[in-house]
Amino acid sequence: MTDTPRQPAEWTPHEAVWVGWPSDAGLWADDLGPARAEVEDLIRAIAFPAAGERGERVELVVNGADARAAAEIMRSHLPDADAMRIHDAPMGDVWLRDTGPVFVAGGGALAASAFRFNGWGGKYQLAEDHRIADIVAERCAVPLRRFDGLVCEGGALETDGQGTVITTRQCLLNRNRNPGLGEADVERVLAKALGAEKVIWLDEGLAGDHTDGHVDNLARFIAPGKVVCMRPTGDDDPNRAVLAAIEKALSAESDARGRALEVIAVPSPGRAEIDGRPAAASHLNFYLSNRALVMPHYAGLTGNGDVGLEAADILKASGARAHVFAIDSSHLLTGGGSFHCITQQQPAL
Repeated sequence: MTDTPRQPAEWTPHEAVWVGWPSDAGLWADDLGPARAEVEDLIRAIAFPAAGERGERVELVVNGADARAAAEIMRSHLPDADAMRIHDAPMGDVWLRDTGPVFVAGGGALAASAFRFNGWGGKYQLAEDHRIADIVAERCAVPLRRFDGLVCEGGALETDGQGTVITTRQCLLNRNRNPGLGEADVERVLAKALGAEKVIWLDEGLAGDHTDGHVDNLARFIAPGKVVCMRPTGDDDPNRAVLAAIEKALSAESDARGRALEVIAVPSPGRAEIDGRPAAASHLNFYLSNRALVMPHYAGLTGNGDVGLEAADILKASGARAHVFAIDSSHLLTGGGSFHCITQQQPAL
């Protein structure tokens, strides 16, 4: 399958990263300003990981005049405004990992794959979300390949760039997405769309996850053969059983090249609540930029900043990136996701 276009691993070089900017005051309400501040911190870590060191270019997608004006103010605060470009485009919300294109490379060329998007199983039908994959692909001047036979979001897929994909049954085999499809059916589509040679199936996702078990909250590759998951924090961690099952399953797996997976466990944020219900807070919803790993923590919701620092220290010790940033993402999480959810890397050839 060497000639099949394949999604590169996230740790490989990027030309740029596409980022969604919180734009709809009706959706975000009182969290709009604080969520924008968290995204600004993310952008700074991506574009300026250290003094005198440039990271990767940011392509910020905004929707509406107010969002554009706020983004322009934010850009004026950056050490170099040229590190970020602003794109006006219709989109329902910021979750470009799910609604945007998944970039693939093959034969010395870049392309993009897109699946059918149905609002995370019909739960959130937002105008224009179905268009943003085409718009981003067009602005990158890459062909978009449609795989409308599978309802899927980018956050449901984790790849090592060498033929291994991790996903969950809760998401891709859910009746609200792909009724009647089995694992083999999904695997055939992922082989064509991403160059998948082996799919590792996990079962359930986090409590309170509106996406029905997206894998970018559960297991992330940081190097060939090396995957990160989470272990429970506190007796009241609502995901204690789920996290233990994931670590056990990954520890028994090998990748597409036959390597036994090296599994690294970081502490979970523990119990995080929004409006009295468990929220899908995950330290694994990090973004791997060219120069930094930017990890969310949720001290604003859990009151426990130490566990986030512990997770960041483990990730730094893993060697994934020299620069590791732990940034509070409590307000962004009120919208249902965090840093990985609002980013989509554009690979460099």
